[in-house]
Amino acid sequence: MTGAFDDLLAANERYAQTFSHSGMTGRAARGLAVVTCMDSRIDPLNLLGLQAGDAKILRNAGARVTDDVLRTLILAVYLLGVDRVLVMPHTDCRMAKSTDEDVHQLISKEYGVDTRSLEFHTVPDQDAALRRDLIRIRTYPYLPQSLNVGGALYDVHTGKLMPVEL
Repeated sequence: MTGAFDDLLAANERYAQTFSHSGMTGRAARGLAVVTCMDSRIDPLNLLGLQAGDAKILRNAGARVTDDVLRTLILAVYLLGVDRVLVMPHTDCRMAKSTDEDVHQLISKEYGVDTRSLEFHTVPDQDAALRRDLIRIRTYPYLPQSLNVGGALYDVHTGKLMPVEL
């Protein structure tokens, strides 16, 4: 692994010289899992006042509660100390500006790739999608009824969280 990754390997060398997390376990020290978007403007640990080891961070396009997120939450709850989940989409999200059909057409037109067999889980209505995802976690039969589930929209322009209640 060279060339395109040289900058990352060099940065890791510097990081490893002062690495101080070797005593951490895989458990979420603050009992938290955060489902958020893959958008690089989101720094979940810092914006929530957390540190490495405090939370499990699950990221995907649009911060959607997919089957894979549910699978991961089951493991986080039963094996890694999670007792609360925050679903945190954000403003100015590319997935909120398109439909799945729009994305399929764009990729086909621009790159010649047929993606119609995939679901991108776009979110034309972020509020409705967030509420649906919160309900999906709260009613999922493999997760405990006692699991605390909350939602908030993160504003990428102000850094503020806007809580959403069901």
